[in-house]
Amino acid sequence: MSTPYPFTALVGQDDLRLGLLLNAVSPAVGGVLVRGEKGTAKSTAVRALAALMPEVAVVAGCRFSCDPGAPDPACPDGPHEAGTGVSRAARTVELPVGASEDRLVGALDIERALSEGVKAFEPGLLADAHRGILYVDEVNLLHDHLVDLLLDAAAMGASYVEREGVSVRHAARFLLVGTMNPEEGELRPQLLDRFGLTVEVAASRETDLRVEVVRRRLAYDDDPAGFAARWADEEAALRERIVSARALLPRVVLGDSVLRQIAATCAAFEVDGMRADIVMARTATALAAWAGREEVVSDDVRQAALLALPHRRRRNPFDAPGLDEDKLDEALQDAADEQGDDDPDPDGPGGGVPPQGGGPESDGGGSDAGGSDDGGTDDGGADAPGREDTGSGDAPAPGGGGEQQPVRAGEPFRTKVLSVPGLGEGAAGRRSRARTEHGRTTGSRRPEGALTKLHLAATVQAAAPHQRARGRSGRGLVVRRDDLRQATREGREGNLVLFVVDASGSMAARQRMSAVKGAVMSLLLDAYQRRDKVGLVTFRGKDAEVALPPTSSVDAAAARLESLPTGGRTPLAAGLLKAHDVLRVERLRDPSRRPLLVVVTDGRATGGVDPVALAGRAGRLHASEGTASVVVDCESGFVRLGLAAQLARDLGGSAVTLDELRADSIAGLVKDITAAGRAA
Repeated sequence: MSTPYPFTALVGQDDLRLGLLLNAVSPAVGGVLVRGEKGTAKSTAVRALAALMPEVAVVAGCRFSCDPGAPDPACPDGPHEAGTGVSRAARTVELPVGASEDRLVGALDIERALSEGVKAFEPGLLADAHRGILYVDEVNLLHDHLVDLLLDAAAMGASYVEREGVSVRHAARFLLVGTMNPEEGELRPQLLDRFGLTVEVAASRETDLRVEVVRRRLAYDDDPAGFAARWADEEAALRERIVSARALLPRVVLGDSVLRQIAATCAAFEVDGMRADIVMARTATALAAWAGREEVVSDDVRQAALLALPHRRRRNPFDAPGLDEDKLDEALQDAADEQGDDDPDPDGPGGGVPPQGGGPESDGGGSDAGGSDDGGTDDGGADAPGREDTGSGDAPAPGGGGEQQPVRAGEPFRTKVLSVPGLGEGAAGRRSRARTEHGRTTGSRRPEGALTKLHLAATVQAAAPHQRARGRSGRGLVVRRDDLRQATREGREGNLVLFVVDASGSMAARQRMSAVKGAVMSLLLDAYQRRDKVGLVTFRGKDAEVALPPTSSVDAAAARLESLPTGGRTPLAAGLLKAHDVLRVERLRDPSRRPLLVVVTDGRATGGVDPVALAGRAGRLHASEGTASVVVDCESGFVRLGLAAQLARDLGGSAVTLDELRADSIAGLVKDITAAGRAA
């Protein structure tokens, strides 16, 4: 809609609003990552912020929004003479999930560069966002190399485009806002660290607040302009406060005692590197300016820590987000005691979001919406860790009854690399070989559409035989469009890793489920690091079920695995057939993403008529469709039936034991050396 929802009309979500406003006051904070469930006003808040941003003066006709008071001397549209310019509203540029690298950073016209020697550059979204807001919805679904480019530009304040020896640089300073739903997958810790602040949002569980959200939204949908007009005074006041805070910011003093508190807090929470200290210092300074003070106080440091540290404490996707506030208070107090700081800061921070008129959140209800729900949004059965089974471990009586208590997963470990054979063309990742836009150059081809990666040697080779006919003069090479060759590259892709886990009594009776869960957890961690989608099918009793449909959220898979009950018969064929149904649907949704089937079982099949033969037929169904598969053999004891190895042969895949699954296992190393010797 042309009329955005007013920022001051948002109900609750204090942390979200404060994080956005602090970045509006001081873009040097480094942007904000908004994490939360769907339908929590993440996108609405970001778009509403744009209307509060002060207008910017730009050089007339400059595609890179140069400031007329201090134009960029390296601007591709320059040089510009300092002087008066034109004013326009600050832009909000949205980066779509499917954007290409050229769309993000801009592109050189390689054809004109080769044939005419002209450095013609078409700006990208980073140039459009300069001195405005760059909004990335579903940032966790972007390809990693795009997120790297995005965050590099945000950190350096400039974008660099280099193609075949031609280089263009332009300023790119913007307020970076990313939103994501953690259920759809996490960002890598290295990328999380590059966002200045993070905010967790959740829908309020208070009836009055939810009623007010619906009331305001319906009123806005009925008459956007009229609704915005009713909030115009509050919007103008908030806009003026942003301008005043920006003007005050250079005068804010960050004392040595406060700096020691910042350093002590970061050290207490064992965050990596020094970026957290710097971001906390900038955030605390912005909080003081927002409160109208010229000195940073301890409460500013505390609030800055709550915004800047939670996402920097996650070392893997299974770590719970958040910050221990008791530990935070203890670290701040210890630092104050060491410094001998007896300033109680009686006035408090005064840095909260300004009260809003006309809504129930103005008298303190917003804090409930912004923070009290964070701990209560988990699924009912998945948040409590399983307990070790204290029973005898015997298999339940025949007939499928006797469900056993979930057991804890064993300690995760680094697994061997499991990959899909052949050369794919799926989404960028780190598992199997694939044709990609990034990677080592393996050849060339004629371009299909716009030329992006020039293969220079192949282009020259194609043009060379035609130079006499083209009347080449001097020492130049005449290159035409038909001569251009696109470089083909090989990298790695992410796969769909579908786990089929045996949760029957035959597995749990030998008290192996803890080790089995630990192995699957290790494979999930490996899938996270290699940017795979994952799914989970379990089978026990009389049937199989899809415990988790294919998703990019490996922590969701880990939660389902942790609470997985065990016991009953072993319907192995049902598990394989259920996996076949899941893969059939996924092939229709995403044909380019190749699957890897990981079956975790001891191979024993019980229930029904000739269950082992039925499981073999189900395995051969997967093999007939070319599905890559690995069987993790969980059989133990002195008597080995070798059923898992037979299942692997039916699937047309390979089998590994739990010990061989470890990347550093001796058995796995010997097996690899033996296989290599046979191949030689």
